[in-house]
This record gives sequence, C-alpha cells and structure tokens, in this order.
Amino acid sequence: MHKHKVQIAASILSADFGELNKDIKSVEDKVDLLHVDVMDGHFVPNLTFGAPVVKCIKTKLPMICHLMVENPEDLIDDFAAAGAGGISFHQEVAPHMNRLVERIKSLRMKAGVAINPATPVWTLEDIVDELDFVLVMSVNPGFGGQEFIPEALEKVALLREMSPDLSIEVDGGVNEKTAAKIIEAGANILVSGSYIFSSKNRADAIKNLRG
Repeated sequence: MHKHKVQIAASILSADFGELNKDIKSVEDKVDLLHVDVMDGHFVPNLTFGAPVVKCIKTKLPMICHLMVENPEDLIDDFAAAGAGGISFHQEVAPHMNRLVERIKSLRMKAGVAINPATPVWTLEDIVDELDFVLVMSVNPGFGGQEFIPEALEKVALLREMSPDLSIEVDGGVNEKTAAKIIEAGANILVSGSYIFSSKNRADAIKNLRG
C-alpha cells in the first residue's frame, strides 16, 4: 500500500461563481486543496475562469490549477502570479512535457500532468519521476457532474506500480459510491465538485469521500 494520506480537493467548477469566496469558505476547513478547472473552449467544449479570477480567490488552501487548454505554456506565468500552488497541464497538448514541468517548478509550484480517459498511462513513463502528481481524468473533461469511467481505476493501479511515491489525483464522477474504489486502486487525491457543492450537508459529503 502507498503511504500517502488521502486528500480531498474541492473543485470550484461546481461552486456558485457569483458567490465564489463564500462557497469556498463553506468547505475551506474541511478539504485539503482547491481544484481550479481552467477551460479554454478549444481543448474542451467549455469556458471557465482565467488568472484574474484566481487572483480574487481568498483562501488559505493551496490552489491547484488544472489547465484544460491548448496552450498551457502561455498561461503558466499568469497563474503563478495569481497565486496558484500547483499546475497540471494535459499530456495530449504538450509535446515538450519536460520543459513545462521545469517551468512550473522554477516558479515554485507543484507540477502535474493530466491524462484524458483515452490516453494510456505508458505515455508518462519517461516523465513520471519528475512529476509531483498525475491527474487521471475519470470523465471526458469539460463539464461537471458526469458519470465515472471505471477504466480509470486500472490506470491508477498501473501508475501506482510505476511510481510508488507519486501523488495520484482522480477527477470526474467522484462521489460516495466511487471514492472507496478510487482509494483502493491507489489514488491519494480525490477531486470532487458537484458531489460536495450540491450536498445539503457539505461537511458530511466530504467525510463520506474520506471513507
């Protein structure tokens, strides 16, 4: 078994954008991280927020920005300046992964690579040792509230074999039904948005995810 403590990342994609800081405050002392989905309308069929919004987020939590964009290299500096604590970009858009990872780390942020449901784990073999975390998408990215794709569990298990000390994050369809399986497969960071923010009792919802 891996030795990582399970962490919960609240995905603000499902928060009320008009009451963002208020919604964040409601979960801040119950989760470990804030997960910020940055979408460009090209790489994924949706637009969310850019660095100016991230800059306005008031939180003590580390903000991990997941860049679902075609040109992550153009945005890294902006998000660093806005206060991001970590950045993941997608393997599918980054022919020069090492360069981006170095760039992110040079700006004192944690560096991660995200893979879509159709992207095999072996594409990360040569870079996995340089990464702080890998983000396994368990839905096709773009929208909150989607169904969990079970093949993601095999990927998590393969990654855990490949790198026993790696932080493995899972995003998409994470709720009280899927959380235990995800943790069992070897993941240690669970991203949850709609399950947390649409719950009547957010504290209980977060407790359910920790198992």
